[in-house]
Amino acid sequence: MDTPHVVVVGAGFGGLAAARALVDAPVRVTIVDRANHHLFQPLLYQVAMAALSPAEIAVPIRALFRDERNVSVLMAEVTGFDLDARTVALDDGTSLSFDFLVVAAGAETNYYGHPEWAAHAPSLKSIEDALEIRRRVLVALERAESARHGAGDDAADEALRRKLLTFVVIGGGPTGLELAGAIAELARPIAKSDFRTLDPSWIKVILVEAGERLLATFDPRLSEKAAESLTELGVTVRTGVRVTNIDDQGVWIGEELIASSSILWTAGVRASGLAAKLSKEAGAPLDRGGRVVVGEDCALPGRPRVFAIGDLACFPTAGGSLPGVSPVAMQQGRHVAATIVRDLRGEPREPFRYFDKGSMATIGRQRAVAQVGKLRMSGVVAWLAWLFVHLWYLIDFKNRLSVLADWFWSYVRFRHGARLITGRERR
Repeated sequence: MDTPHVVVVGAGFGGLAAARALVDAPVRVTIVDRANHHLFQPLLYQVAMAALSPAEIAVPIRALFRDERNVSVLMAEVTGFDLDARTVALDDGTSLSFDFLVVAAGAETNYYGHPEWAAHAPSLKSIEDALEIRRRVLVALERAESARHGAGDDAADEALRRKLLTFVVIGGGPTGLELAGAIAELARPIAKSDFRTLDPSWIKVILVEAGERLLATFDPRLSEKAAESLTELGVTVRTGVRVTNIDDQGVWIGEELIASSSILWTAGVRASGLAAKLSKEAGAPLDRGGRVVVGEDCALPGRPRVFAIGDLACFPTAGGSLPGVSPVAMQQGRHVAATIVRDLRGEPREPFRYFDKGSMATIGRQRAVAQVGKLRMSGVVAWLAWLFVHLWYLIDFKNRLSVLADWFWSYVRFRHGARLITGRERR
């Protein structure tokens, strides 16, 4: 009898959790991902702000499974599914057959019907995105310095300098807060220490949120604490306002223009396009975010051997659906692996139960907010908790030591070491 083949699409938190939980199971596992590395996305903003290098938050997928003989890794992009034939189509024209399929392809940036905004306001989903954001922020400082050495303090020169030194972050979720706080902590010290004509007070960081408060899923008291912390860092917080356009001039809020050459988008995500393909194949519904709706065992309705987890899946609950966060994906990945093993043993399935370990967001040095159950934390205590949790969940032990060393050095010296401008401007 052939060994059952499990295909895992996506090597994010959910996909890796599923694959790792199957290393001792009587199955063959193939992990398919279009990148060759697993990325620890919660720290991606630190690469964007020059605090960490990409190698410190990413690790080759093959290296993680080098000693697991039943796990193979394939660098390819999935383009479709034939669930009746139990095959997965790849971008090179070939296909993979499967006995069980776990789709954990994650999410992509949502510009809410305005894809043209992406050229002016990059998102933060990949290492390439982080390096592009880092390049834009550092180039803005360099060009502002050049402007001061140009024709003088005429009106055009002054307008250019203001535009270059205005940084706009769109989206008041955890990533938006982390980016806004990090820009304020990066740009002003660098302007003071490394540049000769830039006054740190010229730098403006503006955080724009369409909702009435930041961190909408957090306790309102923590939202207030977060806004206060950002204000202390010199970030201007604007809530209850909607972006109507983004172009090469800057960000438009109604008829108001915020002139800026450094605009960052963290306002929303939608499920990977593979969710729609799964939905079409299985006849499963999609939610408003494009996520495919799954059953209580994380399988697609009528397709017990096909699972969708993480940001790609909508898991209904009494209060709506589970959030698209890494703990959900990891727990679902382990549950699906256990379900596959139970199927092979002829045992009945069990429903997925999510254990909420809480939420947290960092805003800067010694500034963070966290909620775990009924516990609410802010300030230094929350920041230390955030530090511990993120170190703990880094996949590679060597990366934990490297990140800890870099964080300690940055904390003591208040300097960011990875301030290299690389790559060319995106068009």
